[in-house]
Amino acid sequence: MIEFDPQTLRIIHYPDPRLKQPCATVTEFDASLARLAQRMLELMREARGVGLAAPQVGILIRMFVMNPTGEPGDDQVYVNPELHDLTGSETAEEGCLSIPEVHVQVRRAARCRLVAQDLSGRRVERVGEGLEARIWQHETDHTHGILILDRMAPSDAIAVRRQLRELEARYAQSRTR
Repeated sequence: MIEFDPQTLRIIHYPDPRLKQPCATVTEFDASLARLAQRMLELMREARGVGLAAPQVGILIRMFVMNPTGEPGDDQVYVNPELHDLTGSETAEEGCLSIPEVHVQVRRAARCRLVAQDLSGRRVERVGEGLEARIWQHETDHTHGILILDRMAPSDAIAVRRQLRELEARYAQSRTR
């Protein structure tokens, strides 16, 4: 059972150390997991994102939610995701709900196969490309403690230095309250 308060659950921001932690494999597929996924979908929509991983709300488990179209019927939840058969290469701008106002160029596979479980624990296997594959890779990275900052080009590191310092200062202030 996953313990969380839906009223206080929120997206955490860089440099919160939980964002850099590898996450635990989910072994219990119960109502609390489904409630967490539902709340994460709400938070993702409120923030106008296309994906959100559990560590981004401070829950260190291997799960993410996504919706590449914004249509309610396109909500997806993946538990214990694994990526396979990564092929091709595309570089595109990415942002992250945990690193607000920072957008960097990230090279990702153009196509991949996702193997995961659904909220009932059933195996899910899909092949995707383009935005869908990019979201899978971005969110699966989160479950391994990898951020877009770890994948950006050196020129982007220089370009976003000021924004990162501001996020670090805000985080430090929030820790002293």
